[in-house]
Amino acid sequence: MKASKASIGRTVDQPAADIRLFLFHGPDEAGALSLFGEKRLIWVEPAGDEIVGGVEALFEAPPGESPVVVIAGALRKTSALLKLAEASPQTVAFASYAPEGAEAERMVADVGRRLGLKISPPVAARLADSSGNDQAIVCQELQKLGLYLDASPQAPKELGHEAIDAVGADLQESEGAHLADLALSGRVGDLAVELSNLPAGAESIPVVRALQRRLLQLAPARARVERGERPDSVMTSLGRSLFWKDKPMVAKMLAMWDSRRLATVSERAGKLEADLLFSPAPDQEALGEELLAIARVAASRR
Repeated sequence: MKASKASIGRTVDQPAADIRLFLFHGPDEAGALSLFGEKRLIWVEPAGDEIVGGVEALFEAPPGESPVVVIAGALRKTSALLKLAEASPQTVAFASYAPEGAEAERMVADVGRRLGLKISPPVAARLADSSGNDQAIVCQELQKLGLYLDASPQAPKELGHEAIDAVGADLQESEGAHLADLALSGRVGDLAVELSNLPAGAESIPVVRALQRRLLQLAPARARVERGERPDSVMTSLGRSLFWKDKPMVAKMLAMWDSRRLATVSERAGKLEADLLFSPAPDQEALGEELLAIARVAASRR
């Protein structure tokens, strides 16, 4: 089966579109025959309650040719999407939790073992923390470290802090969120300075993930504004899900970005993430170009 990965509002066979257009075509896409004669897996990521209408349309349509997988973020028990999935016999809902603590250390050690790296608990904890407990990022880091140490399953090597200092570059989640927010706020000059100060080899994926998390926050809020709700009421309803210091900034973003442009940014962020994940090493130039392009669009709307 061939997997077709999609970010919000797009499958690999579709042109850029906002999320409502994707959902409108969702049942047709699931029922479409593959150009290459193989079954496909339609992969929608990231997703939240904003896609409920499209999922309902998918349930009401005749059984499709291709199964659909929806990857959501942290959903509350009251989530309309979660309730819909759990109530339907056509779906299987699966919750996957990020490893933490000792479990995250074991995950790092297990990945390292497959690459020929012996990793002690303190080193594993450092790698897990700097990678946000994300196994994809951990694997990418360990592949680089394995090459640096000339390690292999046939000739295992001990991984120490010295090798991480020489090859790896920690980029904390807060730093990634800061860069994403500078881009979405249209602060081109400040963003350019921050990008120039990034250490060589700093991971790009955490920044992309931070951008996607902010987009997931903005998209449903903006949709409510476009349906006629007052922006200040929408902001108030976000409550504790939004850090109080971020509220003025997010309110400005809500005014700068409409749903169509947010969907386009989400699409481009998904493509950038895929490019970075499947390339030999993260490309800071590609990340910088994309963030600056986003910032210029936002600046033109200020």
